[in-house]
Amino acid sequence: MGRVVPAWAAWAGSGRVSAEKGAGEATRANEGTADGERPDKQAMAEDRTDWAEDRTLLANERTFAGWMRTGLASCGIGLGFHAIFGKTEPLWLAKLCASLFIVIALLIFWAAFRAASRLHERLDGHAAEPVERGNLGLLASLFAVGAIVLGGVLWLL
Repeated sequence: MGRVVPAWAAWAGSGRVSAEKGAGEATRANEGTADGERPDKQAMAEDRTDWAEDRTLLANERTFAGWMRTGLASCGIGLGFHAIFGKTEPLWLAKLCASLFIVIALLIFWAAFRAASRLHERLDGHAAEPVERGNLGLLASLFAVGAIVLGGVLWLL
């Protein structure tokens, strides 16, 4: 008879799970146990901790994406201010208001990367394969460059 994997050990999460560390494979808690034996409590606790770290890393990615969306919304508000108040006098006032929201977007992108990086440094992925820290930095940098270009274009209009 094959190895029985308890239901609590089949957690796959909502994120990516590597093939070599898949959720259906044996975990520390049921390695070496015969059918009907109770798994070691320490091993079960370690498994639960590993899964909690995986869930936290995946939640960190979702939070990072949320902050990126908020930064893009701030850029959109700046662009909207320029479009709505662009005909006002003095013109520099409308551009300054739009630029303020673009600077806020830059701060949001920086804060999102910083917070995501801190968590990535503290936790290790076990069954989940989180996005690498460098990719988060690349994404935040590209968004920041886009916001800076947007700000420059608004001042040139």
